[in-house]
Amino acid sequence: MNYPIISLVGRPNVGKSTLFNRLSNSRQALVSDYEGLTRDRQYKNIQLENECFCTIVDTGGLTNENSEIDSGIQSQVLSALDESDIIYFIVSNKDGVTALDLDISRQLRKLKRNVILVCNKAEGLNLSYASEFYELGLGEPTLISAEHNQGIAELIEKTIPLLPETIDRIEQKIDGIAVAVLGRPNVGKSTLINRILGEDRVLAIDHPGTTRDTIFIPFEREDQQYTLIDTAGIRRKRSVDEKIEKFSIIKAISALEDSHVVVLVIDAHEGVTEQDATLLGMIADKGRALLIAVNKWDGLDDYQKSEVKRKLDVKLSFVNYASVHYISALHGSGVGKLFEPIKKSYEYAGKRFPTSLLNKILEQANNSHQPPPVAGRRVRLKFVNQSDVFPPTLTFHGNHVQSVPKSYERFLKNFFISSLKLTNTPIKIEFKSGDNPFKDKKNVLSARQIQKKRRLMKFVKKK
Repeated sequence: MNYPIISLVGRPNVGKSTLFNRLSNSRQALVSDYEGLTRDRQYKNIQLENECFCTIVDTGGLTNENSEIDSGIQSQVLSALDESDIIYFIVSNKDGVTALDLDISRQLRKLKRNVILVCNKAEGLNLSYASEFYELGLGEPTLISAEHNQGIAELIEKTIPLLPETIDRIEQKIDGIAVAVLGRPNVGKSTLINRILGEDRVLAIDHPGTTRDTIFIPFEREDQQYTLIDTAGIRRKRSVDEKIEKFSIIKAISALEDSHVVVLVIDAHEGVTEQDATLLGMIADKGRALLIAVNKWDGLDDYQKSEVKRKLDVKLSFVNYASVHYISALHGSGVGKLFEPIKKSYEYAGKRFPTSLLNKILEQANNSHQPPPVAGRRVRLKFVNQSDVFPPTLTFHGNHVQSVPKSYERFLKNFFISSLKLTNTPIKIEFKSGDNPFKDKKNVLSARQIQKKRRLMKFVKKK
């Protein structure tokens, strides 16, 4: 279902992302007193009143600079304006009317769109203090303070009459497979997403750290709903200097929590680096289904390809459940083949297996390799059941299970993954020991037992 679209535009640092978070009642967009923080379009479905729904779009700040990043941001903003029903042109009361505001207003007046002039950072003020903004030629400004939640109700009241009447305003619940695209900076994550979508949806240039925010992009393919999650590139801590990049990395890591399947993008020219291995460890700890996409594959000769494959076999042994796909995001080769394993991974990660089947596999595992004795005691695993999904979580019940060695736990994981024929999906294992029925019960001796104990103690003392 298509909702009316409201785009938030303006120069950098006027509070577009703060207003986006305020309207969406979220912290989806990064916010900081730092110019140029937002670079890609950020979408969110919101409810303005009872049965009135729309989609708001946060955009990057427009500038007059000619750098590659600023040109990319301008292209993103123009794409947002082209699909908008209503435009919020946001200016800052603290800065007044700037030359850049005048330039943007001239461009907006040429568009056949409803434009609402929003004067942010105007807490506690009335229109008499904002008369200079009439100069922009966009009518009466709406005074708000996105940070302090002032004037938002008036802004919504002014917006609702401008929404298209033909839109069916029924709340939409989006179901689908959430796919997080992770990797180091400049390995081609945004290029891969643009290739999947068939449009320049996110800013993708040959410059590390271009993506700063976590972008959620819903789309449909062959009647299956997906949500792609584009994340900032994650570098080693010692390489991270900007405070903004630290926030971006935190959000990228938290995107793991929202995803069902993770596609880790690796640069074929560099192979698996130390940071890639760290990312793989994080993904494994979260228990997310995993595909590994080796990008820029078409730029290697046959010898280099064989060397990369050999090294991948060695370095990826601890995530041997993950499939490896060789792609070129720039040229599109191999990208379409990612969707079938993504769908299977999602299916298996959310599947519940019969307890009878799990216990047959446990019996086979015990026959194949019994648990080793620990401190003279043999660990006994009596039965197993599934307790959760995403990832599939198996709970083993038995005696002395607190002593199960890590090596045997790995054996169980691999055995069950192989027996259940899971695709790209790890399993999580928990152990639960039965309670001792005699715990905290004192053994009361009979009169005869007490006499016998006393005779024995006299014998011991004589010695």
